[in-house]
Amino acid sequence: MLSGRRHRERAPLRIRFRRNRGRRLRRLCYAFLTLLATLCAAAVVAYHLTSIPKPHPETVTQSTVFLDSDGAYLGRRGPVDRQDIPLSAVPRHVQDAVIAAENRSFRTDSGISPRAIARATLATLTGGDPQGGSTITQQYVKNALLSPEHSLARKAREALIAIKLDRTRSKDEILEGYLDTVYFGRGAAGIQSAARNYFGVDAKSLTVAQGAALASILNIPSYYEKAGSDPKVTAKLENRWEWVLDAMAASGSITAKQRAAARFPAFRFYPPGETEGQRQYLIDVAAKEAADRLGITEDRLASGGYSVTTTFDLALQDSATQLVQKHPGGKKGVRVHTAVVGMVPGDGAVRLLYGGSDYARQSFNDAVSGAVEAGTALAPFSEVGHAGEPLGKLVKTAAPTPLNLASAYATVAADGRYATPYTVARITREGRTVYRARPDARQVLDEKEALVAGVRSGAGPTPSAVDVDAGSAEAKGFAIAGAGGGITRRTVWTTGYDDRLALTVALFADRAGSRKGTSVPAQLPNEPSPTEFARSVAAGIWDAATSKGGSKSDAESDAEGDAAN
Repeated sequence: MLSGRRHRERAPLRIRFRRNRGRRLRRLCYAFLTLLATLCAAAVVAYHLTSIPKPHPETVTQSTVFLDSDGAYLGRRGPVDRQDIPLSAVPRHVQDAVIAAENRSFRTDSGISPRAIARATLATLTGGDPQGGSTITQQYVKNALLSPEHSLARKAREALIAIKLDRTRSKDEILEGYLDTVYFGRGAAGIQSAARNYFGVDAKSLTVAQGAALASILNIPSYYEKAGSDPKVTAKLENRWEWVLDAMAASGSITAKQRAAARFPAFRFYPPGETEGQRQYLIDVAAKEAADRLGITEDRLASGGYSVTTTFDLALQDSATQLVQKHPGGKKGVRVHTAVVGMVPGDGAVRLLYGGSDYARQSFNDAVSGAVEAGTALAPFSEVGHAGEPLGKLVKTAAPTPLNLASAYATVAADGRYATPYTVARITREGRTVYRARPDARQVLDEKEALVAGVRSGAGPTPSAVDVDAGSAEAKGFAIAGAGGGITRRTVWTTGYDDRLALTVALFADRAGSRKGTSVPAQLPNEPSPTEFARSVAAGIWDAATSKGGSKSDAESDAEGDAAN
């Protein structure tokens, strides 16, 4: 009896396992559900506790850009080459190109890609290379809102913020933030700076082909930034560009006709020169004036995201640069300087400002700050009675700056009306005008006195038919003056004007002083003839200026622009 009971109590292991299997499975299921519920609860709590952080300071810092009088890109100032623009200023085909290249499900996804997150998590756990494939929303969170560290905790937070961002912001808001902050290479953050760096246009003017090219660059911006100058990089980018356009055509973003018509665009050369010719001279002057007008420091201006429309004419500036740089230079340690100023009489808008041959070697602006021996350049004003200020003080100066001399002759051209020179026509920020130039002009000579000064100078009033080879600049409308004569000539000035433009060209020379870093005046070399060279430069610039037609004041141009808008 006893052995029988023991036999019944000790059933075989296989039977016991079968009897308990269901119970164990239920327990495992309960444990799994409990764990799943805990994870879900933790995720819900984490979601509600997670706040959307503010963008990093460096991602909201913007540069200030400078444009010429026609809106052509002049350059920038600021620690980051970036400017915010609304999504409405980005053509739809550019938006679609970025979506096709980076995240084709952007318009419908929840802000995250579970597959990409799993792939990135696996790479982090196994020590593999960082994985891409994030959604546009995740990229925006990663680039603008979080630190760049690679960890599971950061990746989890990125996903939570992306989901929350997707639920609390519209897709357009997210896309706008992304396009304003994503890096495109060439030092350009954001679509606006990228458009200017790669193609020299505003984002609103990007073509289908250009937009697809910029979208293609986002894959490896540090590599593709050399497109246009490196054949291998260019060819690889073109292949990706074709892929993006094909995706756009397949999705209906562009028509088959647009796809067939697309041609791989030409890029601005990279890397650019350090100074980009004469532009830094212009930006120096305009930046100082813009900061003064706004009552802020130049540092604040540089990081404020302003758009400064200057009075300069880049085409005219380029013409002057080409003409001036034909001079062979001085000999035996003598350096020849040429300064050129062109301004609108009666208005003061400075159209042309050639301040030196190379900003990298000489940041000092000869046109604005160079005090050049006047010699006989101001002699025509000596017979004029009492001139109003500031002209009265100017004509008594032995060494005026080329800008001041040009303003004196611009007064004659405007029948005695002196206008304070200015280089900033308008300043905008986020599409709103915060400053607009108002010409500061006053009558300082009566019309008869202005006429007398003009006749004595021999400079005008219509220097449009200059014939340098004729050797009679005075008769043709350009006056030659200066200090010294013959082989002792120290400075040469040539000035001409009409009611549209007053133009002054100044030549002078210097050589190294006895102490390091100093210079002293020197005689101008006789070959080529300084007077003939000055006249040829003036004639060439005048031809370039008059071939464009009349020069409107910036106040008139702004008024017309406002009316058009």
